[in-house]
Amino acid sequence: MDLQWGRHYVAVEPTDFRVDYVINPFMDPAVQPDPARASAQWHTMVETLRGLGARVDVVPQRPDAPDMVYAMNLGLGVVRPAGPGRPVAEQHVVLSHMRYPQRRMETRSARAWFDRQGWTTSSFGGDGVGPHLEAGDAFAFGDALVVGYGPRTEELALKHLAADLGVRVRGLRITHPGMYHLDLAFCPLDDRRALVCPDALDASSAQALLDLVPEPLVLTEDEALTTFAANSVVVGRTVVMPACPDRVRAQLEAWGFDVVVVDVSEFHKGGGSIRCLTNPVDVTLGRDLPSLPGGQVVLPPQ
Repeated sequence: MDLQWGRHYVAVEPTDFRVDYVINPFMDPAVQPDPARASAQWHTMVETLRGLGARVDVVPQRPDAPDMVYAMNLGLGVVRPAGPGRPVAEQHVVLSHMRYPQRRMETRSARAWFDRQGWTTSSFGGDGVGPHLEAGDAFAFGDALVVGYGPRTEELALKHLAADLGVRVRGLRITHPGMYHLDLAFCPLDDRRALVCPDALDASSAQALLDLVPEPLVLTEDEALTTFAANSVVVGRTVVMPACPDRVRAQLEAWGFDVVVVDVSEFHKGGGSIRCLTNPVDVTLGRDLPSLPGGQVVLPPQ
């Protein structure tokens, strides 16, 4: 079955995108993105998603937050359906608590924007207090929210996230410095398939992820790092990718997917690609994420 989410995104227009500091291996302040080229690439990406039928809401960028263009990490957006005590469906965002202080002002602006849209928000960290959570580490897949932890998200955050949303959280320990968010190593395609780079994880987590995905398309370390192939998005049966190795394209097409390549190479200079630039906010609790009162955290054996 096709993914039911991935048709409503939040993105941040790159009006002030640049590389001011180093918080991942891709960043070098001596290698700056070209503003005009970055803007053109971003607009092409947004137009492509809208052309596929996706909704893309645009958040203004703070001038003092050059990484805010990587909207995936503003927060984890979900839909809480109507039910007892909730007469209509509710958009909700668990705001990220960034590991690095250089990015923490982003969520203050994001909260204000979500508030203006009538969305509810929650958080369990701020200004360096509380466990760090970055939404680029979290994906709905199967019976759980699959969450990477280590470089950016802390293991303690998984417990809070499970309790906050009332879902099962399956934790995976990220150990590769270049794949510091799970969205650089994992991309759900439908209910059975996903792009997976096991090299991002420790051995037990890699095996747990491969066991979780019935039909994984395994990326090599080189493919994940040089093409950003896992940092893609899926709208129905179309995979929007920054690049697609021939063997990956052949398998995707054999599975019935269309592949659309959109160049966002200017944003690779900051360590992110298409998924990092787009935040899906339409994961529905009780449909895409089975409800589990009180929540549960499942970790791979150590």
